[in-house]
Amino acid sequence: MLLAFTITALAACGGSSTPSAPRDHPAAAESATVETGVTILVASNGWHTGIVLARADLAPGAVPETADFPDAAFFEFGWGNAEYFPAPRPTWGDALRAILQPTPAVLHLAGLPAHPRLVFPGAEVIELQVTTAGFMALVAYLDESVARHGTSRAAASAPGLYPFSRFYPATGEFHLFNTCNTWSARALAAAGLPVIAARTMSAEDLMGQLRNHGRSHASTGYAPKNAP
Repeated sequence: MLLAFTITALAACGGSSTPSAPRDHPAAAESATVETGVTILVASNGWHTGIVLARADLAPGAVPETADFPDAAFFEFGWGNAEYFPAPRPTWGDALRAILQPTPAVLHLAGLPAHPRLVFPGAEVIELQVTTAGFMALVAYLDESVARHGTSRAAASAPGLYPFSRFYPATGEFHLFNTCNTWSARALAAAGLPVIAARTMSAEDLMGQLRNHGRSHASTGYAPKNAP
C-alpha cells in the first residue's frame, strides 16, 4: 500500500489545489511592494509544487506563452510527465511508466486571476525573497523549459487542469529521479536559493527546505490532495 501511495505521489504532478473564486486580498499586493529584490511564491498541494510569479514583475515578452493569459495577475509554472500530468483519468500503468523510465515532459502554465492563496485556499504557499539577478535567472530557467522547436512562441498542447491554464511541450525528461518537484528545486536553485535538487523528489522534500527561508501560509484544513 505504501509503495502504491509513493508511486502515485511521485507521478501525480497535478495542480496546486482546487481553485476557488478570487477575492480582494492585501497579499496580492505584497509581491509588488518589495523594497529589495523580488518576491516569488512556491505553492504545494502536498503532491506537486509550482513556481508562482507576479505579472507585474515579469518584463514584457518574458516567457512568451504567458501572453495566452492577458488577464492574469500571477502565473504558476509546473512541470511533469507528458502523459500522466494532462490525463483526465490517469491509470496505474500511466503512473508506472512515468516514474520507471524517462518520458517526455510538459509545462503546465496557469494564469491566476488573483494571489495563489486565494485561488488555491487548500494549498501551502511559501513567499520567498530573491535578488533581481536571481529572479532573472529563474525567469530564464522557466523560459528555457518550454520546447518551442525553433518558433518564438509554443502553441498549447492540451487544455490545462483549470479553466485558466494550458499545457505546453517542455524540455527535459520525467522519471523517478527527475520529478516535477526536482524541476521546481532546480528552478529555485537557479534563483540563488539554498535548495538541493538531488535531494528533492516529493513536494515535502522541497517545502521542507524552503520553510526556514520564507513565510509559509497554509489553510487550517490543509491536507495533500488525493491523500487517502
